[in-house]
Amino acid sequence: MLSRTADHLFWMARYMERAENTARLLDVNYQTSLLPQSSEAALQGWEGLLGISELTEEYLHKFDEVNARDVMSFMVTDANNPSSILSCLRAARENARAVRGALTTEVWETMNQTWLEFNRLVKEGAMGRDPADLFEWVKFRSHLSRGVTLGTMLQDESFHFQRIGTFLERADNTARLLDVKFHARNTEFFGSGAGNEGKEVDFYHWSAVLRSVSAFEVYRKVYRNVIRPEKVAELLILRAEMPRSLVHCMDEVVSNLRAVANDHSQETLRRAGRLRADLQFSRIDEITATGLHAYLTQFLDRVGDLGWGISRDFLMPTKA
Repeated sequence: MLSRTADHLFWMARYMERAENTARLLDVNYQTSLLPQSSEAALQGWEGLLGISELTEEYLHKFDEVNARDVMSFMVTDANNPSSILSCLRAARENARAVRGALTTEVWETMNQTWLEFNRLVKEGAMGRDPADLFEWVKFRSHLSRGVTLGTMLQDESFHFQRIGTFLERADNTARLLDVKFHARNTEFFGSGAGNEGKEVDFYHWSAVLRSVSAFEVYRKVYRNVIRPEKVAELLILRAEMPRSLVHCMDEVVSNLRAVANDHSQETLRRAGRLRADLQFSRIDEITATGLHAYLTQFLDRVGDLGWGISRDFLMPTKA
């Protein structure tokens, strides 16, 4: 396959996944901002969202202060923000159009219709009416695009490059979500220490985190007890059955990388396999003992390095 074609397919899938994950991050922040809390705590949530997306500096160039309305506008509909949902859906559609011949009609029409419909919803004021409803729509369209890809495309190199892009982006975003949400709870694993009221806030905080990755029902099924932060971390890092966990994402990245391997990609495949093995044989108590933030920061660095290796071995020059 031409590197140009592989590049477009990889980034088409990655941008669609990024749009979904941005919607998930915004949704969990929007839901947690509705909980009883101080204005300072609410502000920290929105600042954390910008920080985890590495957009704080760009945001402050445009706005004087951090507030929920401006952050959501910046992250959803700002055409000058390359990580906004609008920009991601536009980039996904443009990459799909560039390789129209490598896609089935159903995949192309899904991408194109998503872009057109999103613009219509924004013009009709969907953000002002109900942000949560718009975020759900973005998530649904991302699910639809993956389902159409699985159901209609030949599972050849085109398919594998899309899957690599999807799961590499998902691993990055799950790690970022975990990092910012654990950092938001000052005492991390031991509750708020404020009696029943603090425990109640903790419950809603972690429930929102789980719902943001469609894992609330999964958590109940797997653990069958109250929501505990260390179990949330275990589910989203180490449980291979959980489709948004770090280990599951790396399973998919490795298997699809193996399917497209060439003479130049052995080092990249080795690094991907090493990262997957580290996740497979880790335990949550070991991770928390050494520090979850440090662990997730190192994971994000390794995923970034892996993305650079994939770009070098298969794709055109790396995009932002």
